[in-house]
Amino acid sequence: MTWVKICGMTNLEDALTAVEAGADAVGFVFYEKSPRNITVEAARRIIEKLPESVEKVGVFVNELPERVSAVADDVGLTAVQFHGDEYENPEKYAISLKAFFCLPAAETIQKWKNSVFFTFQHFPNLAGVMLDSGTREARGGTGKTFAWGEAHGFVKTTGTLHPVVIAGGLTPGNVEWAVGFLSPWGVDVASGVEARPGKKDPEKVRAFVKAVREADRKAS
Repeated sequence: MTWVKICGMTNLEDALTAVEAGADAVGFVFYEKSPRNITVEAARRIIEKLPESVEKVGVFVNELPERVSAVADDVGLTAVQFHGDEYENPEKYAISLKAFFCLPAAETIQKWKNSVFFTFQHFPNLAGVMLDSGTREARGGTGKTFAWGEAHGFVKTTGTLHPVVIAGGLTPGNVEWAVGFLSPWGVDVASGVEARPGKKDPEKVRAFVKAVREADRKAS
């Protein structure tokens, strides 16, 4: 089944809604410029009340590795997601937890087309690479999709080496098509299931997970 992460949790109610809907992971954004930013204390209180079976992913943007490790230990994260420029120097961020590296879609696909793409073959705790529509100016949560048609070859090829997660502009209305077309290992959503930045819409969360499972069913 396709791995589903609901990101940008700021309160326990939303996190529990995601878990009850069948999400595999919930995300917590530790980035002050994000409208979904959460404090270490608030994240810890939420995570303490979540089942062990759910992945708790901390999202960081160009933080020092020591800071990432400290926050992860403090709040009880099970994985981290590097959403800045960390992918340019992955060895520096080889912390003990599983790690996802978020790559800017347009730039990454162009590099792949030009055969200038890199892999993380020697990164010890790689959980997957994430392809997102964010840029260096707007790191994520933009609600915009990237060129899925151009990404098809990249996802297929890279998916033989690493788990590939699709993010950026996904909604309950388009995720079934995206999963069916790209066949990613996972999907990640924030703004597409929100009532407003930082607050989830329960019906959208349920509809999103349901749409992914429907795509899985059709593919099986």
